[in-house]
Amino acid sequence: MKKTIIAALSLAVGLQMTSCVAEQSKVDEVMDIIHRVNTHWQETNPEHGRAFWDNAAYHTGNMEVYFLTGDTTYYNFSEAWAEHNEWKGAKSDNREEWKYSYGESDDYVLFGDYQICFQTYADLYTVEPDTQKIARAREVMEYEMSTPNNDYWWWADGLYMVMPVMTKLYKITNNPLYLEKLHEYWEYANSIMYDAEAGLYYRDAKYVYPQHKSANGKKDFWARGDGWVLAALAKVLKDLPETDVYRQEYIERFQTMAEAVAACQQPEGYWTRSMLDPEHAPGPETSGTAFFTYGLLWGINNGFLDKAAYAPVVMKAWDYLSTVALQPDGSVGYVQPIGEKAIPGQVVDVNSVAPFGTGAFLLAACEMVRYLSAS
Repeated sequence: MKKTIIAALSLAVGLQMTSCVAEQSKVDEVMDIIHRVNTHWQETNPEHGRAFWDNAAYHTGNMEVYFLTGDTTYYNFSEAWAEHNEWKGAKSDNREEWKYSYGESDDYVLFGDYQICFQTYADLYTVEPDTQKIARAREVMEYEMSTPNNDYWWWADGLYMVMPVMTKLYKITNNPLYLEKLHEYWEYANSIMYDAEAGLYYRDAKYVYPQHKSANGKKDFWARGDGWVLAALAKVLKDLPETDVYRQEYIERFQTMAEAVAACQQPEGYWTRSMLDPEHAPGPETSGTAFFTYGLLWGINNGFLDKAAYAPVVMKAWDYLSTVALQPDGSVGYVQPIGEKAIPGQVVDVNSVAPFGTGAFLLAACEMVRYLSAS
């Protein structure tokens, strides 16, 4: 009898050890992918570009890799980019000309696409504090918050660009106005873009149904746009204090969106560019898929989403990202080019790469490591 018990215990221990080894092997595999993708990007893009959203979104992924790995090569790359851009977004110092409609010149200081860089500057500050790193971020955001306007976030992308900036700067400054204005601006965005029935966001007011319809007459929710929002909510909840009076609102919106996003995943693991009308612009798209994967994994990892319900979703998505989007040389393909909507007939293929797509991929991969490490 004793021998039988010992044998059973030995078998159980052996199976547990085998399982642990298998999980560690999966972690190592994803870590290898992270280093391969990020090294490839940095080696093939050695010149630091402007501090506009397309480049800045990559750096949000790069900094996440630094926080996961502690590899200073990645920290140094983002720091050099910040220094190249003088720790600014748009560079105008004349407040009378500052704008926040769409524009790419240096007077669009209040436009969110030129504020996302402040996320990375704040992250760099938290590692090696130096007031010059966040001086411009504070100047811009605190000026913005001093105005009576609340309509700064008029497009879905803007929620990712700026919501996390405000929670990061709150953590650094403890200025409660960051959280008050965060909610005020978010409420405005909800009033013009959020569809409560679908649980998703239109890209902006131009795309609200029935004023605008997909090719087959459906509501047209753009995958990357909703990817920005889900990822934004994850980042906000990560930094938002437990005592924030609006915290439960953000949690409930995050959970509602997660359910809606999961429901329209394609069998192959990706999301099509028009989420509820796959035939509008069929085929895989990586940036929206990666942001969704990041948001859903973050939700599981932090107890906001049920693992049993969402694990099959994220594993299918990761299978697409790691076997179809990821190329042998470390590039990440099938990223829809810069735009604001799903475009019928637009070619998105293996050669479609972009900094924001790589950044989104890295965010998802980092959360996958944390997910596998906790399994």
